Parts: sequence; C-alpha cells; structure tokens
Amino acid sequence: MAGFNALVALISHFGLIAVLWILGGFSLVFFVFLLPMALASALGSYLFFAQHSFRRMQIASPEAWSYYRGAMESSSYMRMNQVMQWFTGNIGYHHIHHLNVRIPFYRLPEVMAAIPELQSPLVTTLAPGDIADCFRYALWDEDKQRMVTYREASG
Repeated sequence: MAGFNALVALISHFGLIAVLWILGGFSLVFFVFLLPMALASALGSYLFFAQHSFRRMQIASPEAWSYYRGAMESSSYMRMNQVMQWFTGNIGYHHIHHLNVRIPFYRLPEVMAAIPELQSPLVTTLAPGDIADCFRYALWDEDKQRMVTYREASG
C-alpha cells in the first residue's frame, strides 16, 4: 500500500507541475510550486536541525545515557506562538516526542501541561539570536561537555 501511495503522490506532483507549465510556463511553476516547496523544506530542515543541535544541548556518555536524559538534554522545546504551533504540528514539543513517539502531535501540549517533569526542558526559539547561536555552536566538545563554535574548537 505504501508503494501505491508513493506512486499516487509522484503522479500528482508531476501532474500539477505539468498543468502549471501548460497554463503559465516556468514562472508559474516556480512561484506556485517550486519556491513555496523550497521555502517549506528549508524551514522544516531548520526546525529539525535546531531541535537537535543547539547551544545548551548535552550528549551523555553511553554509561550515563537514558531515554529520559536523551530526550530532555539532547532535544529541545521550541517556544512558538499558537499559529506556528499549528503550522508545524506542535514540533516544538520535541523533547516529549523523543520520550514517546506514539503521543499524537495534537496531544503534546496537554502532556507537557500535565506532567511536571516535562515542564523544564531546554528551550529554543525562532528569535534571530537563537537562530544565529544554532548555527554558530555547531560542534560537540567532549572535554568541555558542551557545544562550541568552530573558533573555540580550533583555538
């Protein structure tokens, strides 16, 4: 069934591109399909990256690792307004997702509100400073046990 669904998705996408091309050429395909798809893909990629690679994240040694510690210290809660929460399917509650992937996205805020242990996660945001920090602190320093910049790592 998954193969059939993938085939239908491919045919639908290529069909849409063909119809747009016939109606308006490359510029219509670009502005209606390709540009929005590229922007959505870039935002999705950033959201995934930022919730797994941010300044205050921790990487536990194999001896100290646990599901709880991995979820709470190696993934983040990304604080967003309600509109962004809706558009991203509550992806900001990533630490809870890592604890139990079977919790539906629409129940994640409820779970966080109900369980006190989940209410003190490492927090990231879409603020410009947090975005810059996310890209700046890109390496894990085993000796310092924290994320560092390339400059700190080389010096």
